[in-house]
Amino acid sequence: MAVVPILAGAVVFTFILMRVLPGDPAALLASGPGSGPEEVAALRQQLGLDLPIPQQLLLYLRDVARGDLGHSFTTGEPVVADLLQRLPASLELTFVAFLLATGVALPLGIGAALRPNSLIDHACRLLATVGTSLPAFVVGLLLIYVFYFRLGWSPEPVGRIDSWLSPPPTVTGFVLVDSLLAGNGEAFVSGLRHLILPSVTMALFALAPLAQITRGAMLGVLSADFIRTARALGLSRWTIMLHYALSNALISIITTLGMVFSYMLGANVLVEKVFAWPGISSYAIDALMSADYAPVQGFVLTVAAIFALVNLIIDIVHGIIDPHVRRGA
Repeated sequence: MAVVPILAGAVVFTFILMRVLPGDPAALLASGPGSGPEEVAALRQQLGLDLPIPQQLLLYLRDVARGDLGHSFTTGEPVVADLLQRLPASLELTFVAFLLATGVALPLGIGAALRPNSLIDHACRLLATVGTSLPAFVVGLLLIYVFYFRLGWSPEPVGRIDSWLSPPPTVTGFVLVDSLLAGNGEAFVSGLRHLILPSVTMALFALAPLAQITRGAMLGVLSADFIRTARALGLSRWTIMLHYALSNALISIITTLGMVFSYMLGANVLVEKVFAWPGISSYAIDALMSADYAPVQGFVLTVAAIFALVNLIIDIVHGIIDPHVRRGA
């Protein structure tokens, strides 16, 4: 039941924030030869911007309830259509980066907890420090400079596939999946090569919290009394680690995984801009620079809906892992 308040709060907050930011959409749209105050005033009336903000908010809430997120001034298309067209690109990038970060962070955090003050523990802490101190766009620019400009190993950081290739027929919207479904190996390789640098950039951004939480959760469990009892009973190291330690640390780890995934989807704005990735984040930042309210509001509402869905999935997984959660519910 927390989904509705989250979405309602996101809609209202974003709507009000867009109205208090500097910039007049009517003035921007009416800019051009022969446009004057009369044209701007007429356009404001046409867009409903001359109405009081509470009345504008009520009209917007009515439209949202109907599934209408408005039209984008910059693209001329309905915001829903723009978001549906661009959302697969953002999801594909986020999924690949998330899987990459998880595949590195979890073994690294577990290894660091099993061998405190070892080389792997120092590497884990160093990686966490670097990941939290370097902005994602700086990492992206460094990767582009090294692997594209200097070494020439990476393709031009523009788009999801090489410009001379025909994209595969759209089934899921994911270039890699659609390429495999179409049997187009050339498009698959091109899409994968374009994904490497932006996904590594986002993965480095997510590695730090995942490795830190995994290490901390495992250290806390490994120092518990039941672990010492299991060792005293002569159970094998792998049985203790997998059956007792990791299963009890999963609650904290899964919660962090869900939070990191949701945050990655909304925080990859600069990554998408650096790599000219046609996702919803770059769409929202372009609209924000043009004082185009509707796409920004639609972007926030979409991210909030995904965030609420991820939290719901986390609660379900918690209930599966920990019976106490089910009984408490």
